[in-house]
Parts: sequence; C-alpha cells; structure tokens
Amino acid sequence: MNNIIFSSKKIIPSKVVCVGRNYVEHIKELDNEMPENMVLFLKPNSAISSKLRYVSKDNHYEGEISFLVIDKKIAGVGFGLDLTKRELQSYLKSKGLPWERAKCFDGAAVFSEFVPFSSEINELSLELYINDNLAQKGGVVQMIYKPQTILEEVESFLSLEDGDIIMSGTPKGVGKYKKGDKFLGRILHKESVLIEHQWLVS
Repeated sequence: MNNIIFSSKKIIPSKVVCVGRNYVEHIKELDNEMPENMVLFLKPNSAISSKLRYVSKDNHYEGEISFLVIDKKIAGVGFGLDLTKRELQSYLKSKGLPWERAKCFDGAAVFSEFVPFSSEINELSLELYINDNLAQKGGVVQMIYKPQTILEEVESFLSLEDGDIIMSGTPKGVGKYKKGDKFLGRILHKESVLIEHQWLVS
C-alpha cells in the first residue's frame, strides 16, 4: 500500500476523495457546465505517489490544496497534483462513461508531505510554479464549496478513515507537461509558506 508523510510519519490512506469543478474560473477554462451539486470522485490508494511522472501526451496537471482527515476532522494540509488524461476524460464524458481510466491510473495523485493545521482554513492558498513560471494560484476564498462543507458532504454517504485525503479542486491554469519539467508547489497561510515541495518530471 502506498503512503504519505504526515509530521515525519508514514500514513497509509485508504482512498483519496476529489472535488471537481470547485473553482469558477477553472470551470470556464475547460468549458464545463456549472454543477448543481458538489462533484465528487475517488482515487484509489494505488494512485498515490510522491513522484511526478510523464504518462502520456494528453496528461494535464491540476494543483490542489489537499487535506488529511483524522477522527473525521481536517488534521493536516499538503500540496497535491491531480493528474488527468484530458483527451481520454473528454471522450469518456462525451459518451456518458465513468472517468476512472483518465483519473485513477497509477501515480495519478501526487503529494508533498502533510503538516498539521488548525488555524483559519479560509486563509489557505496555493501556488504552482512550472520551470520558475507561475502556472496556478488560488485559495479557499475562491472555492465554491469550502473544506468543512466538503467534509460534511462526503461523510453524508461515505465513511472517511483516518489518513484519507480530500483534494479540494483546482484553480485555473491547468495544462500539459513533459519530461524534465520542474514543478514547485506551495501551500500558504496568509503570506506564510506552510509547505514547499519540488518535483522533477521523470
């Protein structure tokens, strides 16, 4: 089973719960419809990785503020990359089929380490730099559904185990990447950097 690091300890999540279409500008970016309800999907433990791989020419990165759940509460925060085979996803959506082949492949959920967090959650934001250029920037204040609302909605039909992860959606700026690209992800609380993690695409 794959693991993540929380406070220097290994934790094995049973699953990753992902929120789709949670930033208005990202919805417009992909020309999607505004959802009437929260869009949720799962990634299995086998998708979790600390390494960022090039998988196929239609792979897109999506930087996300990610939350670690313990005792049914948000206990930690980390930087996550939701990797998507975009052309395949678009084809599956056009046929009314599930997205698993485009979202749940091995290595499709890439995470930094997680750190404890108990401050004002609405002050959290992310920045993603690719080859030293700012690619994505956004935060909880721009989310349609805030973290506590997400947690309550998930728990209304799905049990969250200790160590499970919630990926809270991506702001605008998603795109393709290639081998050798340098990614730098940051989670900030107000102006202070909580987490900074760098990946080199292999």
